[in-house]
Amino acid sequence: MRRGAPGLVDFFSGAGGFAEGFRRAGFRILLGVDNDPAAIRSFKANFPEAVALAMDIKEVTGALVERLVGRPEVVIGSPPCEPYTGANPRRRREPVERLYEDPAGQLVLHFARLVGELRPRVFVMENVPGILDVADELRKVFAEQGYPRIYFNKLLAEDYGTPSHRLRVFVSNIPLRPPRRRRRVSVAEALRGLPEPGAPGVLNHEAVPLSGKKLRRVARLRWGQAMIYYEGAEGRRLPNLIRLDPRRHAPTVLGSSRFIHPYEDRFLTVREQARLMGFPDDHVFLGGRDEQYNQVGEAVPVPLAEAIARVVMRFLERGEA
Repeated sequence: MRRGAPGLVDFFSGAGGFAEGFRRAGFRILLGVDNDPAAIRSFKANFPEAVALAMDIKEVTGALVERLVGRPEVVIGSPPCEPYTGANPRRRREPVERLYEDPAGQLVLHFARLVGELRPRVFVMENVPGILDVADELRKVFAEQGYPRIYFNKLLAEDYGTPSHRLRVFVSNIPLRPPRRRRRVSVAEALRGLPEPGAPGVLNHEAVPLSGKKLRRVARLRWGQAMIYYEGAEGRRLPNLIRLDPRRHAPTVLGSSRFIHPYEDRFLTVREQARLMGFPDDHVFLGGRDEQYNQVGEAVPVPLAEAIARVVMRFLERGEA
């Protein structure tokens, strides 16, 4: 990393997928904040040079951040998407209620508050496309914080080298239009080179035990088939436990999702799912197994984060306000 690299603060950091992409693009990761103990331990393990705060974002102030690491040039963050996603059967019917009345939805407002207190040159907030239901409200919220113009950038992760599908909206004060890659990465390419689960020297690569009954059900699945379905918002039927098609990119990796290996009758390991999100093999996930899967599934895919980060870096290097 070159001297004088722009400093960055990551709210709702999780295990650091968003920050990892920015680090690859040359940013200095100054601080991560998350209230999940396992996730913030993972963040600290992967960014030992950064300050890691295990705090509720509602208790964090811009003054505290400046006292710890100074004023960052860039603020990023991924407030919880559950209040806004169609995969949540308990999502509130009225969009404005999701933002102003749902306690988890209100965390978007705290992100905006911290942006207003810190006044970074660039901010980027990631969420699901459902956040667009409150786009007009967010324009007002960020205008009150001193950012009268914001952009809602819809990006597909697989267009930027991620081996899995993910459509996300990145709310920012600058337009984000990264150049797309010419080709997409398949599951087979993503998993290539990994040894069998349990091999020494590979982090988070332990096999998940399966009962005999589950194993028989797994063995019957063909590529692209799901073992179970669950109900999302408005009664939508959503798949889980899908056997991956090695020729295609994977479906969306979620905190609750588990995938079945394309050739073997077993679930993917945490490391294999991390490969589908573009994480490097030295990125560690701490905590229990379910916590590790959640940290992978709730992250911003690293290749997509890096593509965004390079747009931000070019903006900063041009010296624009």
